[in-house]
Amino acid sequence: MFIREPDGQEGERIQFRAVDETADFHLLHGWMHQAHVVPFWQLNISESKYQTHLYKALTDAHQTLYIGELDGRPVSYWEVYWAADDVIGSYYRAEPADQGVHLLIGPPEETGRGYALPLLKAMLSMQFQYARTARIIAEPDITNDKMIHVFKKAGFEPVKSVNLPDKRGLLMVCRRETFEGGTDGDS
Repeated sequence: MFIREPDGQEGERIQFRAVDETADFHLLHGWMHQAHVVPFWQLNISESKYQTHLYKALTDAHQTLYIGELDGRPVSYWEVYWAADDVIGSYYRAEPADQGVHLLIGPPEETGRGYALPLLKAMLSMQFQYARTARIIAEPDITNDKMIHVFKKAGFEPVKSVNLPDKRGLLMVCRRETFEGGTDGDS
């Protein structure tokens, strides 16, 4: 998948790869300390604590962690999960094949460049390859207006605010028919 340039030419290639605990540790730990990430992820912790956190996340069978790359350049972190097995599954009527997604753009120099939407659409396309998935869930921090806007542009609809253990989130749902119908969520 490519990010399209305004003149219609192909731009940078989007790829996702599984997080490698050893190779990606310092990259992810550094991203978690960036000023634009800290308020929403709250993982600006010591290396030893983050190592424990990352190991636990990587060995959690209900989720898969990815690094999103543009032309081989790591720019984003993703957590893709089965919503029914996640804490969010108790806040709505979760179906067994519902998936969820968390994301961040890591390097500060890559923020504000319009990458979040094409990266998110690429990830959703990958998630919807699982034929039984009809819905993808997100629950961005209710104060994260930029990401809420990006989710809406990708086809997510707000459902309700939810008080999660670590934040007050906005439960949002992207339905397969909406995503595959090509809406940009601007209605």
